[in-house]
Amino acid sequence: MELDDAYANAPYIQGAEGYPPRWTAQAAAFRQELADTGHARLGRPYGATPRQAYDLFLPAGTPVGLCTFVHGGYWLKFDRSFWSHLAAGPLARGWAVAVPSYDLCPDVRIADITRQIAAAIENAAAEIPGPIVLAGHSAGGHLVARMCVEGVLPRAIAGRLKRSVPISPVSDLRPLLKTSMNDQFRLDLAAAEAESPVLMQPMGHVDVTVWVGADERPAFLDQARWLAEAWGCGHHVAQGRHHFDVIDALTDPASPMVAALTA
Repeated sequence: MELDDAYANAPYIQGAEGYPPRWTAQAAAFRQELADTGHARLGRPYGATPRQAYDLFLPAGTPVGLCTFVHGGYWLKFDRSFWSHLAAGPLARGWAVAVPSYDLCPDVRIADITRQIAAAIENAAAEIPGPIVLAGHSAGGHLVARMCVEGVLPRAIAGRLKRSVPISPVSDLRPLLKTSMNDQFRLDLAAAEAESPVLMQPMGHVDVTVWVGADERPAFLDQARWLAEAWGCGHHVAQGRHHFDVIDALTDPASPMVAALTA
């Protein structure tokens, strides 16, 4: 369809096919290390289906608060097992980190996934007191942006939300109506508008920084800019980074991304 190429990432990233196996291996090693030291609570259920579960990684001391990372994959693929290692940066800064899976389209709608992520955060927040910060990539960037809008998270949890870093977010879902992926999303215009953060406003107490790689597809550079402009929030363009490696900064406690998330 008209915008299929605009929203295709892998064909424009050298060695794209090598990223998922590398993510899987890094994540598995990280999970094992944390499990061996008693700092991992794995497969914590938050809903009725098998995919509604999160892994929770704990720092050495009392957690500063809860960080949640929400993965991408166009709401169509991946699960929490690919991304455990991205907890390393916030974890080193003293934050507990939850990494949830969620049900995928076409089994559910995107609006259902939004509700699932809110439930995942609520459940993880019951385990970890203190402030809450969020990061999410691509479709996950959309989801953590949605959490910043009043009425999505329960009021008590929303009051604890301090910062959100949507990374390469899909902030306006209306262009997806012109992609073949919409056969699985099953969006119409009203549903796309109802799930588009760019058409909403964040809660005033939440500090939002939109992050995107400078070498990403123009559509994703646009999506990030649209959200930053609509929300009047921070907007960081990471030089030399594309859609698949922009998230690597989460593994580094000294990175500007982790600083923006956990400062």
